[in-house]
Amino acid sequence: MMLNGKVVLVTGAGGGIGKEIALSAARSGAAVVVNDIGATLSGHSENGGAAQAVVDEITAAGGKAVANTDSVSDMAGAERMIGAATEHFGRLDAVVNNAGILRDGFFHKMSFEDFDAVIKVHLYGAFNTSRAAAPVFREQNGGSLIHMTSTSGLIGNLAQANYSAAKLGILALSKSIALDMQRWNVRSNCVAPFAWSRMTSNIKVDSLEQEARVAKLREMKPEKIAPLVTYLASDAGVDVTGQVFTVRNNEVFLMNQVRPVRSVHRSEGWTGDTIASHAMPALKNSFVPLDVSADVFAWDPI
Repeated sequence: MMLNGKVVLVTGAGGGIGKEIALSAARSGAAVVVNDIGATLSGHSENGGAAQAVVDEITAAGGKAVANTDSVSDMAGAERMIGAATEHFGRLDAVVNNAGILRDGFFHKMSFEDFDAVIKVHLYGAFNTSRAAAPVFREQNGGSLIHMTSTSGLIGNLAQANYSAAKLGILALSKSIALDMQRWNVRSNCVAPFAWSRMTSNIKVDSLEQEARVAKLREMKPEKIAPLVTYLASDAGVDVTGQVFTVRNNEVFLMNQVRPVRSVHRSEGWTGDTIASHAMPALKNSFVPLDVSADVFAWDPI
C-alpha cells in the first residue's frame, strides 16, 4: 500500500495510460481525483462519462475516488480539480499530468489552430494543474508532480511539431518546478511512456515498416507505466526530482538531458570563414542525426 493515505489527481484518466495510473494509485491505497473531459483524440465531442466510469470501477473495488470533467487547458478548471481533492479528501499529495490530445500533420500543412490546441492541453495543461497545486504543496511542505512527456519531444518524430514542442517544453517546465519548489520538498519528474493506447492508435500505417512498428507498440500495455508513476507519487520517491524516465514494457530508462558534448576554441575569435573551415569540421562528428524515436529504440520491447 505504497500510497496509503495519499490523495492523487490524475488528468486524462478516463482511459488508456491515465486510467491504469488511477487504478494503480487506488489499489496502492490512494484516494483518486479522476479527471477526464471525455473528448475525442483531437479534443472534440466532450462527454464526462469516462471519468465517472473509472470512479465507479475504483469504488466497486473498495477504493475512494471522485470524478472531475474540467479541461486542463483552463486555469479555473485546474483550480477546481485541486479543489476537488482538498474538499473531498482534505489534502493533495501528487498530480499526474497525463491529459493530452493529438492533431498530427506535417509542419508545412499545420494550422495555427492545431498547433495552439495541442500546446494548450499538454504544456499549458501541465502548467495549470501544477501551478494550482503549488500553494497546497507549499502549505503541506511536500508533494509530487509527474508529467507525461514523450520521445516525440525528447528525440523527434515526423508530423508532430505541435506535440513534440509541447512535450519537450514539459521537460523544461518540470526541471524549473523542481528547482523552484525544492525548498518545500516538492518533486517534479517526467515519464515518457511507450504503450498502446488511444494516443498511439492514431499512428498512420502506410508502409511495412510502420506496420511492424505498430505491431511492437501493441505489445506494450498501458498498465506497465503505472508502477513507476505510483513510486514517484509515493514517499519512497522522496529523493527523486528533476529527472526524465522512459518506460517500455518491462524496461525503465533514465534519459539524459542537454549537456555540452564537444567544444572548439580559437584565441583570436571566430569569423564566418574560420567557422566553416575549422569549427564545423571539428564538431561535425558529434552532430546529432535526424533520428526519430523508432531509430533510437530500435530493438523489440522486452
